[in-house]
Amino acid sequence: MPPSAIAQAPAPQRDASRLLVLPRREGAVTHATFRDLPAFLAAGDLLVVNRSRVRPARLLGRRARGGHAELLVLGSVGGEWTALVKPGRRLRPGDEVEVGPGAVARIESEALPPDGRRRISFPGWAGTPESLLAAHGHVPLPPYVRRPDSAEDRERYQTVYAREEGSVAAPTAGLHFTEELLAALSARGIGMAEVVLHVGPGTFRPVTVDDVADHRVDPEPYVLPAATADAIRRTRATGGRVVAVGTTATRVLESRARDEGSVEAGEGSTDLVIVPGHRFRAVDALVTNFHLPRSSLLLLVAAFAGRERVLDAYQEALAGGYRFYSYGDAMLIS
Repeated sequence: MPPSAIAQAPAPQRDASRLLVLPRREGAVTHATFRDLPAFLAAGDLLVVNRSRVRPARLLGRRARGGHAELLVLGSVGGEWTALVKPGRRLRPGDEVEVGPGAVARIESEALPPDGRRRISFPGWAGTPESLLAAHGHVPLPPYVRRPDSAEDRERYQTVYAREEGSVAAPTAGLHFTEELLAALSARGIGMAEVVLHVGPGTFRPVTVDDVADHRVDPEPYVLPAATADAIRRTRATGGRVVAVGTTATRVLESRARDEGSVEAGEGSTDLVIVPGHRFRAVDALVTNFHLPRSSLLLLVAAFAGRERVLDAYQEALAGGYRFYSYGDAMLIS
């Protein structure tokens, strides 16, 4: 991937991103703009989006013994907060990192399996951990965005429909939507339903195994509301298509799918890795960005439309000057 193809900032307008439309089975690609999306969908289709909101999870500071430190706060389970920390070998239980005026993060444990996260606390902070992150946290931009986060990222690294905070990476296929585009889709008779999947750091973990079926991701919490299950049932009954917006929405739907194409409402955690050979039961079309080589996200897209077909489309996008990855352009596979 040429470095020049990796988007370092969002497009000036969300829906001004480019859109490559790839027929799932056969046929040539179409080049469009994301605001043209309604023209490629039909009345009765249903968009399913992930309304998870990105937490300002990156804390930057100085160690009490000197030197810089960084924490990527992953969230809490049972009231215990955890983070990935750098430099991991120099931060030991009891060490403290000043992350802002009056704000300290303390390392409370050695590295925990499977990913080396540490238990942390925020001694002396009068508010909640969430309020500390809101005051002093940075947007956790992906590692291939080689610049500091900015005030603009606070808005643009969120979807316009994001609500429940909990992700450390954005569900990026949704970044292209605007309120005006959502209204245009609704006016065309295209519905929208929501799921929640809080994206964890495993989304950036490369595939290193020889057999992709052996790749594993950490479980990520999700919610599939009853209203969404009902909307999918109605869409199926009237002949519409279920259009997943992003790989995260796809994984929720396929985790809860029944053989006849309906989905079961519920919540839990999913570690589903979709690889070529997967039989899609809930998803008929997919809106997605262009993904990293050797990633589980690219595996999912290849499973949906075929490896060679997807890689040929990627080559055409690369030759045509499309922008890749989180802040890049989009595909519709239908």
